[in-house]
Amino acid sequence: MTPDVAADGYTKHRPDAPEGFFAAEAAGLRWLAVPDGVPVAGVRSVTRTSLTIDRVPPGSPSVASAEEFGRRLAATHDAGASFFGAGPDGGPGLGWIGDAPLPLRSAPPASWGAWYAEDRLLFHARRAHLGDPALSRVIERLAAGDFDDAASAARIHGDLWSGNVLWSPTGAVLIDPAAHGGHRVTDLAMLALFGTPQLARIHAAYQEASDSLPDGWRDLIGLHQLHPLLVHADLFGGGYAAQAVAVARRYR
Repeated sequence: MTPDVAADGYTKHRPDAPEGFFAAEAAGLRWLAVPDGVPVAGVRSVTRTSLTIDRVPPGSPSVASAEEFGRRLAATHDAGASFFGAGPDGGPGLGWIGDAPLPLRSAPPASWGAWYAEDRLLFHARRAHLGDPALSRVIERLAAGDFDDAASAARIHGDLWSGNVLWSPTGAVLIDPAAHGGHRVTDLAMLALFGTPQLARIHAAYQEASDSLPDGWRDLIGLHQLHPLLVHADLFGGGYAAQAVAVARRYR
């Protein structure tokens, strides 16, 4: 994928993009742009092979901007989704996380745990040809509802690692979503996976602003990191499979 940066926008070109690839990203950006939520880069144009978004001027992640990000992320999530696994309104019905497919649903699943087990962990474990007793046990526990809580589906970014959070002079701006209806902790866990500046401030501000986090949510961060780890095992192999198995052992 070749990026072009200009004063009036940022364009990604991908001649081999699958049908709907950039349409899904554009729909996700528009869906995440909610009042009082985290600002997102505006969509300027989208074709099958390219996406142009607003250019984000560089800034730095101060304590104040990190806390504002945490509060606004809670508001983004609270905008909600129809159900777990639902795609963005106006999207093509297909999803991607990086270059990996991201299953989206057309009807509600039985529960968050059943959906996360089947459409996230099992889906990418199979693509990565990863079979492990600890991971299988976690999938069984999820399907049985052991990790379910009362919160409804949140409007999540879905790929919220630090590279998809741009810091402008006025605060955080989101790019490159894998947006869908999911669990709030998923975005918080993704921020923690590869390190995000001012992470403790972001998490604390989010917790203060939200009444929808489950008790002991920090202990569940690893559970929610299993999906991106399996995506990386699917796409890149290497040590990501071993890392996913090590995390799974904590929840079996």
